[in-house]
Amino acid sequence: MNDYVISVILGIVEGLTEFLPVSSTAHLRIAEALLHIDLLDPYWKMYTIVIQLGAILALLFVFTGRILNFFRTFPKGERGDRTILTHPISLTIIAFVVTAIPAFLLQKVIGKHLESLSVMAWSLLVGGVIMWAVDAWSSRNDPSTIEVEQMSFLQAAWIGFCQIFSAVFPGTSRSMSTIAGGQLVGLSRPAALEFSFLVSIPTMIVATAFAALKAIHPSHKHAADAAAENLTPLVMTGHGWIILLIGLVVSFIVALGVVEWFLQFVRKHGFTSFAIYRIILGGLLLVFGARIAGL
Repeated sequence: MNDYVISVILGIVEGLTEFLPVSSTAHLRIAEALLHIDLLDPYWKMYTIVIQLGAILALLFVFTGRILNFFRTFPKGERGDRTILTHPISLTIIAFVVTAIPAFLLQKVIGKHLESLSVMAWSLLVGGVIMWAVDAWSSRNDPSTIEVEQMSFLQAAWIGFCQIFSAVFPGTSRSMSTIAGGQLVGLSRPAALEFSFLVSIPTMIVATAFAALKAIHPSHKHAADAAAENLTPLVMTGHGWIILLIGLVVSFIVALGVVEWFLQFVRKHGFTSFAIYRIILGGLLLVFGARIAGL
């Protein structure tokens, strides 16, 4: 299949699944396997990570007003009851740091799991069960935190800790980890979803930049580790840049529509349908994963 068509397809998959709690990484890997793309290929491995930038730019576009308001009210917040440690901006940074340090230290483990369809299948399945149970439990209990502006330092740190699992076990879904983690510590569905979006901004930007830098301009110090992760050596050609740009643009456009729809859907229906979808997809991947991978 033509590389340009492949990039459009993968861009659509990324845009559709990045912010839904169903794991964009797993869906991209499945799509790549069905399209007969080598999951160990250095270019496509880098592409799968960097293409997330298109989706995160869409999120920044949708949340521009909200983010600017956060900066305007820093550090006391809209109601004047926040501190430098409990303002939404600070809480987002706290959650990001709690995630980033362990994820950086576990790079080799993460790189190894990124090609494993079996790891993704179990992550989808188990994560779906957890998400279903947490959402059902949350719906029967009144949340203690209705808005992001009411969150505490410990809640943010806990959500950052939960996000680590999505980095180590692809298929878990960053959105699922942060949303379910938020609900467990008393956040309402809208608050858990909004904070999940906020935390994704620094997390995805840094992860994308780090992967791209390591793949395209590896330092001698990290060359061995990067080579072990199949991200290097990688020489970007004009053709490679065009393919990547197409994926970024397509994922941006698709994600724009998905974010708004997801916000409205969750307020009315919760996360149960996504949990069921995860369980079904995980089960199918366990049964047919080897065939999909061409093994």
